[in-house]
Amino acid sequence: MRIQRFYDFATEALAKGPDIQAVDPWSRNAAHLMGWVITFSSGARIWVGLTTTAAPGDKDDQKEIPVTGDAPTEVPYPELYADGKITPTRAQAYLAAALTNSGSTEISRAYPYSDTNQHPGLGVIFHSEARASLLFHHTARPGQDKGSSAFSLQTEF
Repeated sequence: MRIQRFYDFATEALAKGPDIQAVDPWSRNAAHLMGWVITFSSGARIWVGLTTTAAPGDKDDQKEIPVTGDAPTEVPYPELYADGKITPTRAQAYLAAALTNSGSTEISRAYPYSDTNQHPGLGVIFHSEARASLLFHHTARPGQDKGSSAFSLQTEF
């Protein structure tokens, strides 16, 4: 699934998470980054950047040919809040569940990154062997705005 089509699809799929209040576009006014500002039911927000890797042999100047297979088996949404706060680890598992539960037959697997990754986020592997990476750039507690330093995430928000 190419980046623009995945972006449009994921905007709708992520918004269906029970604890997600809004999924708004975020471009950082840069041509090289697209993503979302995701607002949770508590009012906390996370800024998520999107990058993709094309499927082997896929060329942007050619028509996209979707590759389908079985949709991932639905999973229970993990607990998002601990004492009313969200952590990056909990957010990445929650958002991975939202994409897993989307019913997309183009997605092979959506998964949260390991706690040992340099930056929190989640990954998506498609049946076409294309990949999407959703990295967390900023977080904000309810009523706050994002910080000025990308990837300096709050431990709880």
